[in-house]
Amino acid sequence: MTRGLTGDALAALTAAEVRIALFFEGQFPGGAVRLWTGLGPMLWNGETWAGAGTLIGVSEIEDGARVEAAGLSVTLSGVPADLVQTVIAEAQQGLPGRVWIAFLTPEGEIIADPVLAFAGRLDVPEIRDAADSCLITVSYESRLIDLNRPREWRYTQESQAVSFPGDRGFEYVTAIQAQDIVWGR
Repeated sequence: MTRGLTGDALAALTAAEVRIALFFEGQFPGGAVRLWTGLGPMLWNGETWAGAGTLIGVSEIEDGARVEAAGLSVTLSGVPADLVQTVIAEAQQGLPGRVWIAFLTPEGEIIADPVLAFAGRLDVPEIRDAADSCLITVSYESRLIDLNRPREWRYTQESQAVSFPGDRGFEYVTAIQAQDIVWGR
């Protein structure tokens, strides 16, 4: 995946020791949740990202030559009760989520602009609550999944009224469907 990499990022990738961090941003009605795989807060892109350390896990990010819909799962373990309540109350299908890959210096500073590795929409959250731990897995799907969904829109007044209430642009479509029109002489 070399597209979008800056010269500094390519140099960091080919170095003897590569330090990688993942940044995750998930939108919820109450605001964005921003986490990264390091420890402590990190300032990037004008936002403060909370360090989740080993508590955050991201599934394999698929990027191939074929155009296909690939999903992603973000897993949090050892989650506090308030975050569980946020997921239960505010998780809505279709909200955006993104994951970036960043390269770090040995001191933990970002070398170059992180590369957007995945952007998709929230599918379903799964909460597994045990006596000693809580595990939240939030699944995201690519927007390409919409290509597999049938479109149920028709050129009728009823379909038009769903998207544009009060618009009468298709009012006479049914009247002219069976009408024979003589064109020319």
